Amino acid sequence: MTENSAPHLEYPIQFPLKVIGRDEEDFETFVIEIVRNHVPELLEENIMSRLSTANNFRSVSFDFIANSREQVDAIYAELSSHPRVLMIL
Repeated sequence: MTENSAPHLEYPIQFPLKVIGRDEEDFETFVIEIVRNHVPELLEENIMSRLSTANNFRSVSFDFIANSREQVDAIYAELSSHPRVLMIL
């Protein structure tokens, strides 16, 4: 593996994802809808939402089975294209 290459992952793989944005009324729903576009089988018990200590930001975390690198890249691309999304981990 070279210094600039991503580690090789074997798909399908259990994949954690966390999306952070300002705590707006529909932020959680907004993020879940985007992820569900790419992961229709996403289960409610694999979604967790938390408010920051100062109640300014909300993180929405997902744990799902990613079937391909292309699927993960598409999720990141769609989420990162929205100004409401401040960070994706």
